[in-house]
Order: sequence, then C-alpha cells, then structure tokens
Amino acid sequence: MNIQQNISLKSFNTFGVDVSASRFVSIDNIFNLQKILSEEKDVFLISGGSNMLLTKNINKLVVHVNIKGISIDYENDDEVQVTVNAGENWHEFVMWCISQNYGGVENLSLIPGNVGTSPIQNIGAYGVEVKDVITKVEGININTTKRVEFTNDDCNFGYRNSIFKNELKGKIVITAVSFKLTKKNHYLNTNYGAIEEELTVRKISNPTIKDISNIVVNIRQSKLPNPKKIGNGGSFFKNPIIHSKQFKKLQEEYPNIPFYEISSSKKDDNSNYYKIPAGWLIETAGYKGKRFGDCGVHNKQALVLVNYNKASGADIYMLAKKIQQTILYIFKITLEIEVNIIE
Repeated sequence: MNIQQNISLKSFNTFGVDVSASRFVSIDNIFNLQKILSEEKDVFLISGGSNMLLTKNINKLVVHVNIKGISIDYENDDEVQVTVNAGENWHEFVMWCISQNYGGVENLSLIPGNVGTSPIQNIGAYGVEVKDVITKVEGININTTKRVEFTNDDCNFGYRNSIFKNELKGKIVITAVSFKLTKKNHYLNTNYGAIEEELTVRKISNPTIKDISNIVVNIRQSKLPNPKKIGNGGSFFKNPIIHSKQFKKLQEEYPNIPFYEISSSKKDDNSNYYKIPAGWLIETAGYKGKRFGDCGVHNKQALVLVNYNKASGADIYMLAKKIQQTILYIFKITLEIEVNIIE
C-alpha cells in the first residue's frame, strides 16, 4: 500500500473543491482495507465523492475505497442476482445492466457516484429507489475490521435515508452491494410526466429498459450539469414532505404549486402528506441561476448548487444555509440538506 502525503482531493469530489488530505491511500481489495483499518484508528473514507461537500482540509488518513468487480450470484429464466463491488461507477454499472437486458435500475441512469455509496442515501430518481432492487449490503466494521452483511430490511431504507446514514454512520465501510434484477417481463416505471412526455414524442408505445434509460439520460443531461464540466453534487436538498393542512394553505397562495401526494408509512397515521419539489421552492424564491462569487444555483435546475471555478466548500455551504433561511421565511418549510457536509 502506497500512503501518499499532502494530496489534493479536488479530483476525488464532484464539487471540485480543492482541499487536501494530509495522508492518502487508494485501496483495491478487502484484505488491504482490513489491514489499514486495523492499523489506523481514525480514517476518512471516500469513494466516488458525489454526495459530499468538503469544507476543510482532511488532517487524517483519507482512504479511497476503489474495490472493483461484478459477479453473478445466481440466475434463472426470470431474474438474476448480481454483486457489485463498492468502487464500480454507478452509471457504468447501470449501462452494463442495460447491455445484459437486466431490468430494475434503468430509471437510475446517469446518477453520479459509485455503487458503494448508493445504499447510504438510498439514491432515487423518476419513481425508483435503489432499495427496490437491493438484496444485500456487505461491509467491514471499522472498529473490529470484521466483515458484516445486511439484508434489505436491516438497512432501514427511507426517503434518501438508511441505517448507514444514521446509526451506522462512520461505523461501516460498504464493500459490495447485491441487486436482484429482472431478465424478462420487466416492470417499467414510466409514471413520471417527463418520461411519459418523451415516450410520446418518440412515438414509443412498448418501451424497453434501454428506451427508458436513454430517455432518463436525455432528461438529466438537459437539466443537470456534468460534474466533469462544472462542479456539483447533484441534488443538494431533499424534497420536503409536509402535512395536508400546511399544503392546503400553500396551495391557496400558490395555486400552481407542484406536488406528489403520499400516504403515511405509520400504521396509526391516516393523514395525507405531500412531497413538494425543493427545486420549485428555490426557483420561486428567486435563486435559480443566481451566482454568488464562484458558486451559485444552476440556471436549469434550482435544486443543484454549483462551483463555477474556485469556490470553497465553505462558500457553497454558506449559500445553502442562506437558501434554507429564505425558504423557511417565505414558505415556512425547512429544507433538509441531502449532501453530506464535511465540517
């Protein structure tokens, strides 16, 4: 293992924030990962760097989890289970599934980051969440360096949430994720308006998983900036969920407010709840396309904060907090940050 000194992490985070690691090592196998965890009691783990905002230099050993490989666990005529190591790029994995005609992740095309971080925030897009296809998550306990496994139920998945973001935050290194995918009779989720509209435009009445993937890629490319061209972490805020009473008051003032009605997950709660697009709130508040020094709000998708050139993580975080304060003042809604802030 080659431990390097004073390494820039600019290329290891999609915001392109130029902070440094006092020490850095890239790990490509589980044995070396266990070895480094047994030797170092305080490490900072990084993978694809897509869901974090670095606001300062990291004065500890940064461990880049770069374990690659895809294997088929079992398959029959209808389905297949594949295990994907944490260092595999998420979109490349989705493209591999499309090439094999494995269905289930096509709506999650072009989401930045690596496979190992996908369960942490339960990535989702266009009506699909990764929890829908995950069967198992493998990892290493940082304290004991022993290998551990989690079933789908063990992961406590919620909206952009999981046990790895809460009780087990900083305690587990995810090394691999297993997915159950369809080989035929794919269930295609085309309920989102943008997908339906594009299918109509393309005159596709019986779409394939490749059709859905192509459409999702086209939609995302038209709205979201490429992190390789302009630094960003994708969706910066969660879409807030509010009670029907609050929603009705908002709807009176903003009749065209977009929403998705959802039912409560609690057995003793029969109330109606509404998910409001955070991007609409931010745009309505006047932030869309606004620039503040070297950071700003993207001009096509207000949910995305961007680093135009040399913004610091602190600059971007300050902008995020300013947006939160404005949304709370105008709409009485608390925006929750989806990106992991490293302070």
